[in-house]
Amino acid sequence: MLADVVATSTVTILAYAAVAVWCFLTALAGGIAGLVLGNIRLPALLLVASNPAAGAGANIGVSAIAALTAGTTHVRAGRIDWRLVAWMTPPSVVGAVVGGLVAGALPGRALLVVIGVVLLAFGIDLLRPRRIPAELRDRVDLRAAVIAGGLIGLLGGLVGLILGSLRMPALVRFGEPPAKAIGTNLTVGVAVGVAGVAGHLPGGIDWGLLALGAAASIPGALLGARFTGRLDERQLLRVVGAILLVAGTAAIVQGLV
Repeated sequence: MLADVVATSTVTILAYAAVAVWCFLTALAGGIAGLVLGNIRLPALLLVASNPAAGAGANIGVSAIAALTAGTTHVRAGRIDWRLVAWMTPPSVVGAVVGGLVAGALPGRALLVVIGVVLLAFGIDLLRPRRIPAELRDRVDLRAAVIAGGLIGLLGGLVGLILGSLRMPALVRFGEPPAKAIGTNLTVGVAVGVAGVAGHLPGGIDWGLLALGAAASIPGALLGARFTGRLDERQLLRVVGAILLVAGTAAIVQGLV
């Protein structure tokens, strides 16, 4: 019996260690591309969470902390469009709250598949970026950004994710320079993540798992954010595009399995 207890404890410790490593790697990749990649992190957290709802709440909390950590580096580097943050954050937060309220009435798996398909489309598009005329590069379409923020927040609230992986390519397509789109996306993601945690409080959050994921994500996010400024625009778009392909595939698998 003692041997069984020891074996079980060892497996549990190894499982938590694997989750910590995965959170670090996810935050590293996310820091580079301006994403928190919660949909890639979520399956690992659910494996060791006390229950699925608590695991989802912990995942959103880790996403908020990872976004805040990477965002501080981008603030110091001047890679944030604060005007766009001010316009995009309110509808994103409202959308997330509304999505959370109506989530129980809609099939979450179907939404994950839809989101995954959209991520794949964005990823393919960014891997083959269209040339934007120089005179239009810094003209951000604020109206489109506000609408997109609300819709993406709504989708995120429905499925329990921040969905910066949808917001980031949208910002690029609306005219935001890639480097600034990264910092802006993370900053908006912090607010959406905090709103998501608040929305999950009534259902409970696995605080121990949140602490573990946050501790592993902070150094990964810091390291990843430092690499952002070392990539030129074309390289940055390729990195983001490749990560979106992985994130989209993960979302589709989660929705189908």
